[in-house]
Amino acid sequence: MSKSELMRKVLLIMGIVISFLNSSGQKFEGLAKTPPMGWNSWNKFGCNVSEELLMGMADAMVSSGMKDAGYEYIVIDDCWQVSRDDNGNIVTDKEKFPHGIKYLADYIHDKGLKFGIYSCAGSKTCAGRPGGRGHEFQDALMYARWGVDYLKYDWCNTTTQDAKATYATMRDGLYTAGRPIVFSLCEWGINKPWEWAANTGHLWRTTGDISDSWNSMIDIVAQEKDLAKYAGPGHWNDPDMLEVGNGRMTNEEYKTHFSMWCMLAAPLIAGNDLRNMTPETKAILQNKELISIDQDSLGRQATCYRDNGDYQIWIKPLVNNEKAVCLLNKSDEKKSVLVDFAMLSQVRTAGRGRGVSLNLEDIKIRDLWEHKDQSLKETSMYIDLVPHSVKVYRFIKK
Repeated sequence: MSKSELMRKVLLIMGIVISFLNSSGQKFEGLAKTPPMGWNSWNKFGCNVSEELLMGMADAMVSSGMKDAGYEYIVIDDCWQVSRDDNGNIVTDKEKFPHGIKYLADYIHDKGLKFGIYSCAGSKTCAGRPGGRGHEFQDALMYARWGVDYLKYDWCNTTTQDAKATYATMRDGLYTAGRPIVFSLCEWGINKPWEWAANTGHLWRTTGDISDSWNSMIDIVAQEKDLAKYAGPGHWNDPDMLEVGNGRMTNEEYKTHFSMWCMLAAPLIAGNDLRNMTPETKAILQNKELISIDQDSLGRQATCYRDNGDYQIWIKPLVNNEKAVCLLNKSDEKKSVLVDFAMLSQVRTAGRGRGVSLNLEDIKIRDLWEHKDQSLKETSMYIDLVPHSVKVYRFIKK
């Protein structure tokens, strides 16, 4: 028996023994108490990743103000790996990462940031690089040695694999390796992970991949409508990474994109070039009032309170019996909508019904894009919404 075959057999036996001793499995608790915030290489750069790029993004996350706004993970997506060695260990592309992954992780950690990496549950990744199938415990040990803080685990080339069992194996590998790592499941919602993944990972994709277009983004929003009950601290619905700043949507559409992700308590994983952001892109991604909605410690996802087709009202419960209200114009035309703020102040945050103990006179209403309190001469007023836009308000107890 060769050394590599022996290594694989030992790791397989270890995994079986651990699974037997702890049949319910265990993930690292106490992580991702609020939705993770960070940056990922895929949306902008695809396979064009390198040590230089990732280090530059870490520098830019600090210098641009993104770190101060709450973003902390620098995640390298696919194409950092090229093969496996004779012992089955994953091999890094030495041309693009000449100093190795641990060097990169250390650099990112020295910036006060955290480091994330990508792999795939199948035999190959989505870009055809070596996948994790059959190497879960071995890879987890390597990730721990490198200082990985976040793992995105994709679902390409999985053939007949069972998603629940496959992701549980990787979860157990991470836990056995001993380093707390946020586990991001990326199986695109095919097997309804919201129904079973809360004990497996810290976030799970709910849909297919996003693209930098209005139709793609707003279609994903529609698919989140019935998933609010599954989200909470340590287990989040993930509607995919942000496209803000990548250039194919309008500024209003990017504001809507970011607003809805915050209302949905979604992970805020930027996917643009942090080194070259316009003032408009910065203003969106670093809107701390919106970010506070996403990061609210209650950990509740918004629900669609009213759906009139191309006009919707979404409501998100917040701590201290406060709430966020988002008016969404999905249409291609400007709308002027009559908004009853008194009624909205009393809407139960779980949906329609009796109001909580919030009366209009007991609250102030904050416009989170204008960054000012809303002046109300009447309890109801008309609000203008340009095409593909939102208004987001926070109802704050006085």
